[in-house]
Amino acid sequence: MRGHCILSHGFESGPDATKVTALAEAAECLGWTHERPDYTDLDARREVSELGDVPMRLERLLGLARAAAERGPLVLAGSSLGAWISGRVSLQVPTAGLFLMAPPVKMGEAPRLEAADVPISIVHGWHDELIPASEVVDWAQLRNARLLMVDDSHRLSGHVAASADAFAQLLANL
Repeated sequence: MRGHCILSHGFESGPDATKVTALAEAAECLGWTHERPDYTDLDARREVSELGDVPMRLERLLGLARAAAERGPLVLAGSSLGAWISGRVSLQVPTAGLFLMAPPVKMGEAPRLEAADVPISIVHGWHDELIPASEVVDWAQLRNARLLMVDDSHRLSGHVAASADAFAQLLANL
């Protein structure tokens, strides 16, 4: 085993979503174990906020990440809200790398996206209707992150294979 990946889906998505499934397959091919937490129950809690129960999302990932980090190298990956929580958790748990798809640099009243000083790879769409590309480019530049900008929207549905390839490259370089 090379290490473990925790793959966090985006808001109102799920653990069987196309992108996190592609990432899981890429990890498996390289000898990494993986898990895909289910946050759908927390996303449904609209009484907490329009994005569901984000603090509980953080807590759920934090618990899983702490347990996984005790067993060996850990990589956190996520899409959109899953990317945001992955970045935040990387500040509290030893993390070997981060893979962020369509990461929200700013998210309403929540703190700005932050992340540990580890290898970071990002995939983002030039035509993302929720998160301006320029914000992600600036955020990535400050961290010397690897950045793949693609001709796509927030969902990155036309670049699932490219995202999985970029994730495989991150894992292979760790």
